[in-house]
Amino acid sequence: MRKLWLVFAQTATICLAVLFVVSTLRPDLLSWNVRGNVVPVKEPQPEAPARTITSFSEASRKAMPAVVNIFTSQEVKRPRHPFMDDPVFRYFFGEQLDPGVQRREGLGSGVIVSDQGYILTNHHVIESVDQIEVALADARKVPARVVGTDPETDLAVLKIELQKLPSITFGRAEQLRVGDIVLAIGNPFGVGQTVTLGIVSGLGRSHLGITTFENFIQTDAAIHPGNSGGALVDVNGNLVGINTAIYSQTGFSMGIGYAIPVSIARQVMEQIIRQGSVTRGWIGVGVQDVTKELAESFKLRGAAGVLISQVERGGPADNAGVKLGDILLAVNDRPVADTTGMLNQIASLQPGQQAKLKLVRNQAETELTVTVGRRPKPPRRKE
Repeated sequence: MRKLWLVFAQTATICLAVLFVVSTLRPDLLSWNVRGNVVPVKEPQPEAPARTITSFSEASRKAMPAVVNIFTSQEVKRPRHPFMDDPVFRYFFGEQLDPGVQRREGLGSGVIVSDQGYILTNHHVIESVDQIEVALADARKVPARVVGTDPETDLAVLKIELQKLPSITFGRAEQLRVGDIVLAIGNPFGVGQTVTLGIVSGLGRSHLGITTFENFIQTDAAIHPGNSGGALVDVNGNLVGINTAIYSQTGFSMGIGYAIPVSIARQVMEQIIRQGSVTRGWIGVGVQDVTKELAESFKLRGAAGVLISQVERGGPADNAGVKLGDILLAVNDRPVADTTGMLNQIASLQPGQQAKLKLVRNQAETELTVTVGRRPKPPRRKE
């Protein structure tokens, strides 16, 4: 009897030990371990262990040689002092009050996109300047000339007369996802080439009032004055955007920066290099988004399309019969979502091309054919 009791005790001890181990390491195997009134949640599936990245030095090493510092200067005439007409003041303070000329200096960044010396940067970095000097990563400094600019995307192409330069590798901005790690490379405050780290915070940002055609990558990688025109690269060191602007109430980074996707930058760059400027379609209308209130006042089924708020006299739309108050629903059977989408759709058309516009007028749908014109150059900003 005592022997049987010892066997029972040993068996019970082993079972309790096994139960303790299972309940600790794999409680899901115990069917009675389901807690009542608990919302079922998705459990992660077993996956292969992800590669741990402990350093971005390789991506930086790959991209940094292709990022340059841009130094600009501009002659600015000082206004004539009103006391200059007084002979006494002119005698004592003539030199100090002489309007003369002073130089205004600026800085920015750029990206070498070709070993032939082409550099991509922002339009606002080199706008209205007299001299442009490019400092390479190897400390060489050379003058640069402007090949062409596109103020409506804030892009510009420069050219330096050097060969066999280290050029950036172009990535695919369309494959970016929110949460992807990115690096911003540039020359903040003129301190020298700097790399900052962040993630993609948003995609397709528009309605910001920065440029006419907006489709920005938003990032929290620190971007400061001097970073404009620099590179936004992925963890492989491939170019995914051109750093352009920050949202800030102080002038310094607040964790919201914007970059032009490399797909747009490449299209603009190729047109500038090929023909010196960018050609876009235009039909001569002003538009505004259709809000819920506008849709109700026009008795529309939903807030779709854009409202024609202005028609330029003698323009393509006017010649085609477009009227104030029309609702533009589609261009060439492609639905119009908002004003930004409509601008991009029209801009992508070639001048001289026939385009079919689907409109709502007096609560009835109609179609008109317009001959697309060439978008006029934006007026030059006054200093």
